[in-house]
Amino acid sequence: MAADSEPESDVFEITDFTTASEWERFISKVEEVLNDWKLIGNSLGTPLEKGVFTTGTWEEKSDEISFADFKFSVTHHFLVQESSDKEGKEKALEDAIPQSLQDLLCMNNDFPPRAHCLVRWYGLREFVVIAPAANNDAVLSESKCNLLLSSVSIALGNTGCQVPLFVQVQHKWRRMYVGECQGPGVRTDFEMVHLRKVPNQYTHLSGLLDIFKSKIGCPLTPLPPVSIAIRLTYVLQDWQQCFWPQQPPDIDALVGGEVGGLEFGKLPFGACEDPISELHLATTWPHLTEGIIVDNDVYSDLDPIQAPHWAVRVRKADNPQCLLGDFVTEFFKICRRKESTDEILGRSSLDEDGREIVDITQALSKLTEPTTAPIQKLSVTNMVHSAKKKIRKHRGVEESPLNNDVLNSILLFLFPDAAADKPSDGLGSAGSGAPPPDSEDYTLYNQFKSAPSDSLTYKLALCLCMINFYHGGVKGVAHLWQEFVLEMRFRWENNYWIPGLASGAPDLRCCLLHQKLQMLNCCIERKKTRDEGKGRQHEAPREMDKEKPEVGKSWDSWSDSEDEFFECLSDTEDLKGSGSEGAAKKAGSKEMTGWRAEGRLRPHGNLTLLRAGEPLYIPLTQEPAPMTEDLLEEQSEVLAKLGTSAEGAHLRARMQSACLLSDMESFKAANPGCCLEDFVRWYSPRDYVEEEVVDEQGHVVRTGELSARMKIPGNMWVEAWETAKVVPARRQRRLFDDTREAEKVLHYLAVQKPADLARHLLPCVIHAALLKVKEEEALEEIPSVKKIIKQIISHSSKVLRFPNPEDKKLEEIIHQITSVEATVARARSLKAKFGTERCEPAEEREDLERFVSSLLEQPEVAVVGAGRGRAGSVIHKLFVSAQRLTEPSDEAAAVSAPEEEPKRPGSLEERRQNSVSDFPPPAGRELILRTSVPRPAPYSKALPQRMYSVLTKEDFRLAGAFSTDTSFF
Repeated sequence: MAADSEPESDVFEITDFTTASEWERFISKVEEVLNDWKLIGNSLGTPLEKGVFTTGTWEEKSDEISFADFKFSVTHHFLVQESSDKEGKEKALEDAIPQSLQDLLCMNNDFPPRAHCLVRWYGLREFVVIAPAANNDAVLSESKCNLLLSSVSIALGNTGCQVPLFVQVQHKWRRMYVGECQGPGVRTDFEMVHLRKVPNQYTHLSGLLDIFKSKIGCPLTPLPPVSIAIRLTYVLQDWQQCFWPQQPPDIDALVGGEVGGLEFGKLPFGACEDPISELHLATTWPHLTEGIIVDNDVYSDLDPIQAPHWAVRVRKADNPQCLLGDFVTEFFKICRRKESTDEILGRSSLDEDGREIVDITQALSKLTEPTTAPIQKLSVTNMVHSAKKKIRKHRGVEESPLNNDVLNSILLFLFPDAAADKPSDGLGSAGSGAPPPDSEDYTLYNQFKSAPSDSLTYKLALCLCMINFYHGGVKGVAHLWQEFVLEMRFRWENNYWIPGLASGAPDLRCCLLHQKLQMLNCCIERKKTRDEGKGRQHEAPREMDKEKPEVGKSWDSWSDSEDEFFECLSDTEDLKGSGSEGAAKKAGSKEMTGWRAEGRLRPHGNLTLLRAGEPLYIPLTQEPAPMTEDLLEEQSEVLAKLGTSAEGAHLRARMQSACLLSDMESFKAANPGCCLEDFVRWYSPRDYVEEEVVDEQGHVVRTGELSARMKIPGNMWVEAWETAKVVPARRQRRLFDDTREAEKVLHYLAVQKPADLARHLLPCVIHAALLKVKEEEALEEIPSVKKIIKQIISHSSKVLRFPNPEDKKLEEIIHQITSVEATVARARSLKAKFGTERCEPAEEREDLERFVSSLLEQPEVAVVGAGRGRAGSVIHKLFVSAQRLTEPSDEAAAVSAPEEEPKRPGSLEERRQNSVSDFPPPAGRELILRTSVPRPAPYSKALPQRMYSVLTKEDFRLAGAFSTDTSFF
């Protein structure tokens, strides 16, 4: 046994003391970060200018290190400044105190309104913070705090870094930082105290001076004077003395007699509640010396009226309810609905046998019976009743979400031509709020792909938005849309123009719904022209052709519809004599021999037919078929599906040459004896090349021939010319079947769900909202708001151009509009509180308006003249009025506290109430104490000492920076 245990006694453990511990690795990582950021040595910067902490640019860079498995983030905060000259850097002494210690005594940037808390507490321009990386992590143990602080001290000593380095301890919400700064022969310790309840002896300047002096422990007697900066903050929350200028909307006026464009054509604007919740007045005594002012538990000289500096900031209400923002937001919510119009209104589109209800009897009768009776004047009564009688058999009147008064008012606003005293000209009258057509605001619809601000589509969007907010929500929207669709069919069947739409083909720059309405108007125009042409033919078949402007041709019209013919406004034009017939015989054209010229518009200048020698006439042709963007996309897809084969290419060419073939037939009918060269000279002059040659007799003769493009074998123009017959436009098959296209548009409108309708009209609503914002901003003239509006317009133009924009991007645009509305409402609230409109003379009013505008754009605004200036006097009156409202009457005070012990004369509360009765107790007291004293011995170097104190209702903090001379210690 002894032998067995003997080898075990020879085994011993070897400890390698050269292996780095976790603590040493952490220190090494801190040093590595400081070296990477080149925070080595002392680099003296330029002196800090006044207000640079707020107006200057702060930057930061971060890295991540770990102590064992605990991760820390290291962040370098620094103020960007212009680099000092090289000579200044070279002259910097090696033994100069660090720049951060010099900044401790700088008084130019006390109490910055917007800066990092360490900047406010210590006045530093550069520092490094080590904090737990995770938000939930915290360094709570005192031993761990000391370990981190010692690590910081070692890292600073090893690297020679003279930038203050802080460690965040305790929970993050407490904002507790301890740190250190080292220099040649000097060290500054940054310490902090944070309490919930403050001891009574530290609520005034006298007690804080005792703390400061005891902490620095200066061995000199008497002590050097202490520099003091004091800031008292007073909060005004009661605005009862100021009436909120926003007037609530008059709901009854919406259905009264004064609707027109005054209410339904305008969006509301403004905040429903006061968007300014608090006003903070900061009274500052920046440069005081100990002994000049008294502030203790018995008496205080700190009267805010006598403070040399006043500064004001406003606290904005969180997400105030704004009318315009709510309107647009509620309308946007419809985009997420899934129900159809019939489902929302609670009725089915199927009959008892399950078959779909389709009312096409009137449409079929219109196809077979010409409209020869004169068109009667449209009135509101017959318009509304003719629309309602079609749906009352499916839904009772009592079930309608919209009552008759509201519905009639809306229809009168949308269709002003329904009034008996207004003409029906097909053009919408610009509303009172519509900008001029040549203005930049009017052309915004091009960028947003919405609709002109005086158009029917734009007005419809505003009406639906208002109905959704005030009258029945989505049910009211569905009801109004159903009535609108019925009105469209009524106008189509009775040949009534649709007002508020520009004439001509659909404008592809507008939203699709606007294009559809324009297409329906085109159909009504064609149908009306055709019906009127038939009546004139019946009355005067030999009437001369009327001139009409020449229209451009396109390749986008081809139809395989039934054999329907296009009727021109008039019949044919007689030929005088038989010269053209003889010319045709001479030309050898068997097809045109004996043919009578028809469908002439006017002679085409001095041109004559090449073979017949007769004047060349411009024919009456069919106008190209108007197209909406969805039809263009559909046609493009059809043409693309034909492929690249020879047969597909031939079919594609035939489809695209339908309009060309129609024009060739009209040209042949108007010009007997013509040839392809004649047609090209009129239709495409560039494809007919002319030149001058000298004949055998020496005369200059002009000759011409078709271009090389026209001579390519298999050219579609040659093929179309050979197949074209002699048919005037009035007897040709219609290129544009207005009946079919109108029914397609009406069907498209009828099947739109409220969500689809809201998607179509949302660009118009955003367009209207931005116009409203610009109009209201122009009254207030806020420079920052103008820039934001331009940014919103630029952003919206990019988002709304897409067919289906993302909901998140749309919500962002609406949120931006609401933010601007809240800003304008804040401006009006401040102007009402400061009485800028009542201020006289004009110069003082302008100064007050600039002051109010600065409150919206700057974090804190200095009051010129402090309490004796114009703005200061207004602020003083606001506090006085608020104090009077909060002070109880003498009788009420006597009844409420009859047995209370009377306060002793001369108490702090009584004295302060008597001296500062116009203001409430300060909500915050901030003090900065500074001095330069030798520490720790009388022969030590005099170094900066600083202590910051803040006292609020539930918070007390002391942040001290105490420097020590380490040359002999």
